[in-house]
Amino acid sequence: MSRLPSLFVSHGAPTFALYPGTAGQALRDMAARLLEAYGTPRAIVVVSAHWETAEVTVGASEQPATIHDFGGFPEALYALRYPAAGAPDVAAELVAGLNAAGLPAAIDRQRGLDHGVWVPLMHMFPQADIPVIPLSLPSHGGPQQALALGRALAPLAERGILIVGSGSITHNLGDYRRAWQQGGQTPAYVGEFADWLAARLAENDITNLLDYRHASPHGRHAHPSEEHLLPLFVALGAGGANCQPERFHAGVDDLVIAMDAYAFSVG
Repeated sequence: MSRLPSLFVSHGAPTFALYPGTAGQALRDMAARLLEAYGTPRAIVVVSAHWETAEVTVGASEQPATIHDFGGFPEALYALRYPAAGAPDVAAELVAGLNAAGLPAAIDRQRGLDHGVWVPLMHMFPQADIPVIPLSLPSHGGPQQALALGRALAPLAERGILIVGSGSITHNLGDYRRAWQQGGQTPAYVGEFADWLAARLAENDITNLLDYRHASPHGRHAHPSEEHLLPLFVALGAGGANCQPERFHAGVDDLVIAMDAYAFSVG
């Protein structure tokens, strides 16, 4: 198996599981491309915006539970399960690699799959037949630490492990109600920020990407807190040195959530 690309996916609201739309189709198509080109991954490691810890932590449950970490949504959502197995042996391999890269990592043998993990995977690999390892997001270190985490994960791509960062290109939920009150139009900043990111990624402009909160238009507004964008930096780092980005989906759900998705590959 040749080196797998890493992915960044926008997981949207939990209802994305029920209403996949064009973003869900894009995830299905990308998964099909990966399976055809590289075969079935040994395991999938997912860094989700919804598991933040002070220390990088690797989920090592043999059968991770489906976590419904949300409230107030349709009952049909709470009936959904993503019964993928875990992979404690690959989790141990992951911990060893992170430690060797100078990033101490803990193990959590109980951690399940939050909706940032299982919602996109339901569209990508609906059979749930590939082991899944959740990996926590060390949010206190910002983009630089997220990029370093991704770079530490990069060697796994050569060993048949798919690295996925799951977040959102824009994530200001306070704007959702305001957008409806103002006529149900997507605010201009959503597309402007998404396109700025796409341009900087295409140019491999790491300096400005890392400083997006100051260097970009609307960076702070698009992300009042950083946890939903940091998985993008993990995926970028995991793509390997001088990786090339492919923006394989661009779109907006719920007026304010940019659902862009990227693949990062070398050569």
